[in-house]
Amino acid sequence: MFLARRELWFSKGRFLLIGFIIVLISWLVFVLSGLGNGLSDLGAAAIRYSDMDIALFEEEAEFSLNKSTLSEDIMDEVVTLPGVEQVTGVGTSTGSILMGDSDEESGKKTTVYFIGINPDSFLEPDVSLGEGLTKSNDSQIIVDSSLMDEGYAVGDTVRLSGSDMELLIGGFADNQLLNHLPAVYLPLETLREIKYAVPGSDMGINKPINAIFVKGTDLDVESVCSKISGVEVGTKKDTLNGVPGYTAENGTISLMLWLLIFISAFVVAIFFYVLTTQKVHQFGVMKAIGASNGFVIKSVVSQVFLLSSISILIGIGLTYLTVLVLPDGMPFNLLPNMVVIYAFVLLGTSMVGTLFSINSIIKIDPLTALRRAE
Repeated sequence: MFLARRELWFSKGRFLLIGFIIVLISWLVFVLSGLGNGLSDLGAAAIRYSDMDIALFEEEAEFSLNKSTLSEDIMDEVVTLPGVEQVTGVGTSTGSILMGDSDEESGKKTTVYFIGINPDSFLEPDVSLGEGLTKSNDSQIIVDSSLMDEGYAVGDTVRLSGSDMELLIGGFADNQLLNHLPAVYLPLETLREIKYAVPGSDMGINKPINAIFVKGTDLDVESVCSKISGVEVGTKKDTLNGVPGYTAENGTISLMLWLLIFISAFVVAIFFYVLTTQKVHQFGVMKAIGASNGFVIKSVVSQVFLLSSISILIGIGLTYLTVLVLPDGMPFNLLPNMVVIYAFVLLGTSMVGTLFSINSIIKIDPLTALRRAE
């Protein structure tokens, strides 16, 4: 490590270019991961950050909330299953809202995604402003905080477009989006009034809902599926993949990220391989005076570790500075655990890239290296 630090210090110019390349690559990886996570949040944040473990959908609904319709009565069977701790029904619908005093024709409408839940259930999001749902007031709602940018505030009355129904904004919750729309949480009974206002639209199902979300321990999907008839049971991952567009968006961003990481490992490997070939004489002298392969390899690996670590840290710092200048509407969410994971992945790929240099060092013959120098 001492030899590595000394060489890095006295040959700053030589290593500056390599470090700069690693900084740019790590910066790009972290920015892309933040944008990818932000896009995923737009599609399914309301499910991603919920505490649900498994979900029950109508049979052959392909884990899609839009395709599934169940009766809330099934919840009575689900609560008796082993490992089940909490159960809640979920109903969803899209619609438009506008300020309570706005004109239906000229007023500004905002398209939202209604999510009907049982008040005080584990699916009710924590409010960042105001208060949550209450069993005593069916018209009180929680809305995504992005609606504050549309001019909505706690205590405002909103009206459903095409209806006389009015709702009261009780609180705001952060990062509650679904299907690229701001979520509006409201009691299930209120959602049914909106969604099944037309007689017969509930298809004769008693207390219709779209799915049942379950929280528990050691829940077995196959076991639950075999005990409840007429349903398909999926994990949180299955439920997320059932959101339209979620898998395609995630797959695209993940492919770009891993390709970038692979290319970065290749670039770093080439840089250090070239440096190693330039120092064949130096390594030959070190071996001639008694330095072992292990000593020389340890010196090179230490250089890569120090240079990569410092460069990745600078890349992280640049990413957080970039966040300060991003437009407000841009989907960007860089989670701390993602920063740690990608930092270790980048460091690991850099270390793997040194394998080419290590192979060259082992093959260096001291006598041949010294003769070349002469």
